[in-house]
Parts: sequence; C-alpha cells; structure tokens
Amino acid sequence: MWYAIIGRDAPGSLERRRQARAAHLARLEALQEEGRLLLAGPFPAVDAEDPGPAGWTGSLIVAEFASLEEAEAWAQADPYREAGVYAEVEVRPFRRVFPK
Repeated sequence: MWYAIIGRDAPGSLERRRQARAAHLARLEALQEEGRLLLAGPFPAVDAEDPGPAGWTGSLIVAEFASLEEAEAWAQADPYREAGVYAEVEVRPFRRVFPK
C-alpha cells in the first residue's frame, strides 16, 4: 500500500537540512530503485522554486510499504528526523487514484 509521509521542519533547521540532505536523498533513491517511490519533495517556505534563505517548511514522500508500521519505522529512521530537521512526522495511508 502507498503511504504519505509528511515531515514538518523545526524552526531554524535549514543548515541541519543541508547537512543531512545527501543521506536523506540516498534513502529516497533506494526506494526509487526498488520501484516503491511515487513522489518526494520539499515544501518551500515562500512561493518560489528556490526559496533561498527562507528555506523549507517540510517534505512530502509518497512511497509503498508492506504496512503502516513499516512506513512509520522507515520515516522515524530518516536522516532528517535524526538530525533534528523534522520536528514532527506524520504517516498516513494513501490511495492513489491519478495518474492511472
């Protein structure tokens, strides 16, 4: 089943995000190679493709896992979570309708 993982950034976490980014992306690339990643990306803090020093407010990942528990465990082990980038992480079941 698909799961939406929503990470909400802690205030002032932009530098921690930069430092943990390579490890965070490596885990997403592994999901992609396994064919389990639907989409992933950050939420800009301002209405711009590159928010510059305004940074990000969080991230959205939609990926396939065997269970909610597996998705939650994967999300809690994210380098952004471990580095203190995410103040909060929510994992919810997701039903893909479009695109078909």
